[in-house]
Amino acid sequence: MKIKITRIDKSLPLPRYQTDGSVGFDLCAREETRIAPKSIALIPANVIVEVPDGYMLVIVTRSSTPKRKGLVVPHGIGILDRDYCGPDDEALIQVYNITDNEVVVERGERIGQGVFVKVGIAEWEELDEAPRSKTRGGFGSTGR
Repeated sequence: MKIKITRIDKSLPLPRYQTDGSVGFDLCAREETRIAPKSIALIPANVIVEVPDGYMLVIVTRSSTPKRKGLVVPHGIGILDRDYCGPDDEALIQVYNITDNEVVVERGERIGQGVFVKVGIAEWEELDEAPRSKTRGGFGSTGR
């Protein structure tokens, strides 16, 4: 799959898959970012990505980031839509500092990763009533 990408700072590398088996490519910080304790920050990832039709780009922290830096994505994942690719639409990695100390992300540090995920767009067919034959129960109902 060919992806159109623009780097903001060309002295930093293009995102890259670290191994032949990697599904996520690493994203690095374009600039040093300081994240205050118990605070949310946006780390610029140095790229504008044109996501292909039928896909979304999921952006998360690298698996080592929470343990190594104390940073997590506050809502689990970031989603980059295919129409977010204009000249000012740099990919950003949203992080929450779970520590009691300021965390510094250095310029060029590999802090996040992106994964392309195939998606479908729903066409709604509204029903007047939910089908009774498909009732399953709620949270924890399969463990009884």
